[in-house]
Amino acid sequence: MNINIDIDYFIRTFITGRKESLLKPDIGKYQAELEKRINGKKVLVIGGAGTIGSSYIKAVLKYDVSSLVVVDINENGLTELVRDLRSSNGCNIPADFVTYPMNFGDRVFEKMFRSLAPFDIVANFAAHKHVRSEKDVFSVEAMIENNVLKARGLLELLLQYPPEHFFCVSTDKAANPVNIMGASKKLMEELIMAYSDRLPITTARFANVAFSNGSLPLGFIERLNKRQPWSCPKGMRRFFVSPQESGELCMIASVLGAPGDIIFPKLDPGKDMITFDAMALDLLKYLGMTADICASEEEARRKASMLSNNPESYPVYFFESDTSGEKPYEEFFTENEAIDNERFINLGIIKNTVRRDPGEVNEIIEGLGRLFASENVTKAAIVDNLKSLLPNFEHIEKGKGLDSKM
Repeated sequence: MNINIDIDYFIRTFITGRKESLLKPDIGKYQAELEKRINGKKVLVIGGAGTIGSSYIKAVLKYDVSSLVVVDINENGLTELVRDLRSSNGCNIPADFVTYPMNFGDRVFEKMFRSLAPFDIVANFAAHKHVRSEKDVFSVEAMIENNVLKARGLLELLLQYPPEHFFCVSTDKAANPVNIMGASKKLMEELIMAYSDRLPITTARFANVAFSNGSLPLGFIERLNKRQPWSCPKGMRRFFVSPQESGELCMIASVLGAPGDIIFPKLDPGKDMITFDAMALDLLKYLGMTADICASEEEARRKASMLSNNPESYPVYFFESDTSGEKPYEEFFTENEAIDNERFINLGIIKNTVRRDPGEVNEIIEGLGRLFASENVTKAAIVDNLKSLLPNFEHIEKGKGLDSKM
């Protein structure tokens, strides 16, 4: 099957509806300040091989940094990142540019960091980001270890070598979380805010990044390449930004935000939210096909096995969501959060974030450690613990995860 997709065009035309980046007006407004805060700086990007991390790097390399160090556990991803950057126009790659395939929670990372520190800008994108990562006690522990406990270790290291700016990415799912991933990121927000009087910390909540690594839209393309059917939830509304916009948003947040700021895109729920099923139909239309709607996964697989080289229709199984941790829409802030809509043109800022006492943070971390050390710990016990720490955490448990879906 010959597939020719201009992803950037499809995102602009069918998903965001924006011919230019959402952040172009703010970048133009603050161009001089961005140059002042980025040019000549030493930059460390953790989790830089992922979609958002790599997009952040491309946004930063529009300026003239003196040094760039990129860390990620994905060795192949780092290899592709280097090839992509060196093959792209407009990337001002510094002579001092190095990538390290390592985990930011390991001893060798600390050794590398101490050797090269201090950095002027540190941006952390290393995180469990999928709701599907919530499966059982082992997957949940790994998620909280990565999103919360390792983040604290990084903060303690940064206190010894304070950067001018530290950014740690969050998610829209941290607002009124209904899944453990969102709860872990909300807890991460509160953790880093406990350090915001000692470190210049900012974070960002933002929309789904269209066609990001591991996303359902990118999965559509993978399924096409493998002649496999599509499977898609019905009626699940989400905000979307392009990969470029995700990188630019994080760049602005990382160097222009004030300590404690949580920055988010100003998007209209009525105009800017779209459903995955509508996106699937638009993508098929863009490819010159229609949906052959199937009643079951089995029917979809059977029809996919009989596809011609140039099919006029493609098997798709649309289903009602019945898995844990999914809600029908997303939001960037809650009714109790104070919003500044004046500073930026297309970004809002949450200003009254919870700032726990460092001693309370220590108690939380130690409590989580004791919980995970218990031989009989259950997922339900972890959820109850998180609810005690985060009163607005309303976990949606349905006894079924996304890994049970096609």
